Amino acid sequence: MPTIAIYPGTFDPLTFGHVDLVERGIKIFDKVIVSVLNNKKKKPLFTVEERVDMIRESLKNYSRVEVSSFDGLIMDYAIEKNAQAILRGMRAVSDFENEFQMAMFNRRLNREIQTVFLMTGMRWIFISSTGVKELASFGGEVKGLVPPVVERRLREKYEKGGF
Repeated sequence: MPTIAIYPGTFDPLTFGHVDLVERGIKIFDKVIVSVLNNKKKKPLFTVEERVDMIRESLKNYSRVEVSSFDGLIMDYAIEKNAQAILRGMRAVSDFENEFQMAMFNRRLNREIQTVFLMTGMRWIFISSTGVKELASFGGEVKGLVPPVVERRLREKYEKGGF
């Protein structure tokens, strides 16, 4: 049976830090499912469909990566996808408390699905989707921080005042 990990997130937008985690995840798991959470509490810049499209374009060369979206509890989605693990990235100690709390809630819901934490590569440790959006909103250069399709779509979004 193949090992499957769900890599959930908002991905608003996808950064090279996220891509790094996917690349490292497929070295551990047979398949990584990058899953965009439709979080109604957040006000994303991009729609779920736009984010899924950008991620698919950015990760099209990875045959063992699937891209999808979901609503609701990640553990329900993981069961639906026959996943054994939830893949999460951590950049700094500041990420730990929130990630630990989510992992404990998920463990309470289903003890069979493990949460696997990977530290973000040093090259990407300072990058966040929020920081990328802020930089782009002021016309700053995001090349090298995000895949080309994301760079283009950020430029288009902010030129049209789509924020």
